[in-house]
Order: sequence, then C-alpha cells, then structure tokens
Amino acid sequence: MSKETFPHLEALRDEMRRVNVDAVIIPGTDPHQSEYICDHWKFRDWVSGFTGSNGTAVVTLDQAALWTDSRYFLQADIELADSGFVMMKENMGNDPTIHEWLRDNLEEDSVIAIDGRLYNAQEANLLERFCGENGFMLATEFYPADRIWTDRPARPSEPAFIHDVKYAGEEASDKIERLLNVLERNDATAMLVTALDDIAWLFNLRGNDIAFTPVAIAFAYISRSTKVIFIDENKVTDEVRQHFKACDIKVRDYDDVIHFLERVNEHEVVLIDPNRVSDTLANALQCAKVYFRSPITDLKCVKNDVQVEGFRHAMERDGAALVSLFRWIEQMAPTGTINEVDVWTKGQEFRAQQELYREDSFAMICGYKEHGAIVHYEATPESASTLHGEGILLVDSGAQYLDGTTDITRTITLGNPTPQEKHDFTLVLKGHLALQRAKFPVGTTGCQLDVLARLPLWQEAMTYGHGTGHGVGHFLGCHEGPQSIRTNLVDVKLAPGMILSNEPGLYKTGEYGIRTENLLLVTQAEQTEEFGDFLTFEPLTLFPYDTQLIDRAMLTPEEVAQINDYHRMVRERVTPLLGADDAAWLAAKTKEL
Repeated sequence: MSKETFPHLEALRDEMRRVNVDAVIIPGTDPHQSEYICDHWKFRDWVSGFTGSNGTAVVTLDQAALWTDSRYFLQADIELADSGFVMMKENMGNDPTIHEWLRDNLEEDSVIAIDGRLYNAQEANLLERFCGENGFMLATEFYPADRIWTDRPARPSEPAFIHDVKYAGEEASDKIERLLNVLERNDATAMLVTALDDIAWLFNLRGNDIAFTPVAIAFAYISRSTKVIFIDENKVTDEVRQHFKACDIKVRDYDDVIHFLERVNEHEVVLIDPNRVSDTLANALQCAKVYFRSPITDLKCVKNDVQVEGFRHAMERDGAALVSLFRWIEQMAPTGTINEVDVWTKGQEFRAQQELYREDSFAMICGYKEHGAIVHYEATPESASTLHGEGILLVDSGAQYLDGTTDITRTITLGNPTPQEKHDFTLVLKGHLALQRAKFPVGTTGCQLDVLARLPLWQEAMTYGHGTGHGVGHFLGCHEGPQSIRTNLVDVKLAPGMILSNEPGLYKTGEYGIRTENLLLVTQAEQTEEFGDFLTFEPLTLFPYDTQLIDRAMLTPEEVAQINDYHRMVRERVTPLLGADDAAWLAAKTKEL
C-alpha cells in the first residue's frame, strides 16, 4: 500500500486489538453533528484519506469500507485509491448498507465500537437494536483518536463575536423567549442545544471555528431559570461577556457540559433533538427527556424582514463581484495561463472588495470539462486543469456577508459550444426555470415541487443524484434545514420567509458537468376565497445565465420572457455597483433573447 493514510489505518487496528474491538464505525462529523467540521475532529479523514462532507468509514481487523452519496462517488474513487478502503455507494440499491455489511462480515459476539460523542442519539439507538438482533455487542466509549492521532490539531481558539441586531433583526433575548414558549407548548421545561448553527442563531453569536461557516464551538442549556453556554474561555471577549450578561446567560467551560447534565434537576423535562444531540450527552441526562426536532431550526429557517432585505443587498454586491470574476475568466481563459485554483483565488479577491464580506460560504467548486462532472469537486494545485478558450466550465461558489449568505452556480462556455452541450444546458435550465416560476398552495412541501426541476431531464431518460434545493442560513450555514426540495419525503411545509436553492444539474462522466443555481425566497402569491392562499418564489441571486449555451428553439415563449425579465432585473440592480467596463459586459450578457 502506498497511500500515506494506510499506516493510520494499521494504527487504528492495533488499537482495536488492544481493547478487543472487532469493528469500529467512524462518522465524518463532530460532537455537534455538524456537516462541516474543524480539523480537530477529522479522524475519519485521517484514517481513510477521504475528505468529503458526507461519508462514514467502517473498519474491521481485515477489511475497511467507506459509504458516501452520489455527490462524492468520483471524489471517493480518487481519494481512497491505495488507502485500504473500498467505496460503498449509499442509497443506490446495489451495495450493502453499513448494517448489512457488518452482519455479513462479523461473527456472533463480535464487538462493534463507536465514539458516542460523535454518534447522534437516534443513530446510536438504531445501532444498538441492530447489534441486539444480530448477536453483536456495542461499545460506545471507544476513543481511538485520543490515543493514536499523535499530531492531532487542537480545538480552535479564536474569539467569538456578536452578530449585530441591525443585521440579525431580532435581539437574542427575544429569541430565547420565543424558544421557551415553544418548549412549554411541547411539555418541556428546558432544552439541550448542541448544533452550532442553532446556538449561533439563538444567541446572535458568531465565530471562526469552522471554515466557511461563522460559528463558535459551544453547547447550551436553556430553561426559564437557567441559561448556560459551554464554551472555551479564550473565546469570550469582553463584548461577548457583556452580551451574555445582558441576556442572563452564564458561561461555563466547554468540557463541563457532561458534569452539568449529570446534575440537572430530576424534575426537569429536557427537549433534545435525537438527530442533533450525541448519544453521550443524551445519556448523561438522568431526568425526563422529550425527543423532538429542534424547534430552533423551525424558528431560524423563516427569515425576518431585516434578514430578507439583507439577503437582497448581499446578492447585489455578490453579483457585482461575480461580474468582475466571469469577465476576467473570459479574458484570461484563451491565454491558457489560468487554472481552476486561480478562479477561486480571484473570486475571493473580487468578493473581498465588497462591503460586509467575511469569507466564502464553502470551498469553490470550479470544474473545467470533465472535472465539472465531479459534483463536489475541489481543485488543488496538483489536480487543477488549465482553462482554454473552449469547453464548459462549472463554477459553484458563495460568500458570507454580515447581512446574508450567498450560493450560486453558473455553467458557461469558454468557446465553441457543441450542439449537445447547448441541448443539455437548456434541459437543465428549463427545469430551473420551471421551479423558479412555480405557484403552489400553502401546505406544499419541497418534495412535491422537485419534479418540476427534473422533468425535462426525465423526459430524455436522464437525471441527477443530488437534491434540487436546500435551505440557506443568514450569515450562517450554506446548508440549513429543515426545508428542502428533493425526491425523498421531508415533511416540512414551505412558508413565506424560507430561503432555498434551486439547482438542477446534469453530469456526464469524463465529459462535463452542468448545474444552474439561484437562491429563492418563498413569498406570498395570490389569496383566493375558493382555493385558499398560494405561495411563489422570488429569485434572490443576481447573475445572468450564459445565453451562448441556450438552444433558443427548445424554449417556450413563456421561458424566453422569464429569462428576459430576470436578466432585466439583474442588470437594473447590479449595474449601479459596477465600473464602466463591467457594466458594459453585464449589458451584453443580459440582452434580450
């Protein structure tokens, strides 16, 4: 084996032998069940070499496998080469699930181990049931990273900061009161809050602990009589301390949380989200518990008027930065002197010139030609392709501004588009447009709308493996629930103030990838006496589609008008922020079809 992580895999097996463990399951998350995590908790990456945001490794004494979804199949093939791991495809119907694989590869009385701090209570309960049904034993206190990861990065230590109410639109004390009222309606007296974005929203607290997501690592416990945040002392500046004091929030050390939970009054009824609270923390509570989806997710997903207006302004500035970026790409690509990494670097440079910019909202996906077919491709200096004056380029990028979070994908031609490229691009665009102009009754869920984006592709026996739309946070996570638009049922009704992405795509391995993405705001549409209230979408993202890739003959008059109206809005709102050359470029790109 030549992969540099292979010695890490062998070190893990040595540790397993030392404590008589037959199999270990390693999720790619942290004690807060975060999608994106800091380096301190990237033990799965350290063992396997796989860096995708979704993936679970399973290691036995003689085998190792890693499960991931369709976004990462090509990436996993590359990163797991010579690592000792084989890739398993989630939800594809051919490869076994983790439980099936364990059942087929372990003998009765085998010990399956997890780090209970990294496994949410719901998954741990299912795993415990699986072990009982199959004659296995489950150990939940296996912490190999603490022993064998000798050069493990420390927990982040940068100070936290307060998100000003002029951007947040609501005081933290008012949010806490709203939460307490929801708890009481659900027969709970307290809540254990572990998701970092929930804590950030509830307390108007932000940090620099995780790349691209402005959160501070902390836990919180909220009741009428006790409000506590568990956070490293070095993160608490004087400003933050005064803010906590004004909200009657006590500060305790991050590592004190278990000690505190073990001593919670037995008469309390604590609400915990079983998908967000770790098995370790859930078991530390000896009082009554109510298992329920975090009510904070439902509160924060509906943006207030200040946040919505902030999003609109952030999109205008982001659109201006992207005009500069894509104009630069068009100028430089024919010279053969820039690559995919250069595009990300230049994108950060242009965005950093805009007011209220803090950082990107995720690692830019810049895929030229066949790299565009890797759904979550991230270019490195070693892998980056040089751009030229032909072929398709997919750029998926976003930014964190104090007044909003952006996420946009545009696919452009760098020259000489083929009829097939134009055909495929237009199919994806037709689905994107259909969803964007949808009108639907109150009570509709995202899964009921998903077919609108997929139907043009389905009609030609093509599809894409990822969801069509995810929620977006306000100066928070680029991916935020509970709302979504996807094929599987997520029983969350869309409501005014929710923001979701609209991003159908098409990926042809070895050729190119196409994706078109805008962020949409759910708004009130018509109110009818006979049929009730209807909702619709307002496109927030402000950047043109590449008309050079559109096959005009495939569009209906309604679609042509929709594109022209959208381009007119983009031009009117973004042009005032541009210099003369960029304004001329945007005018050319938004000419009527």
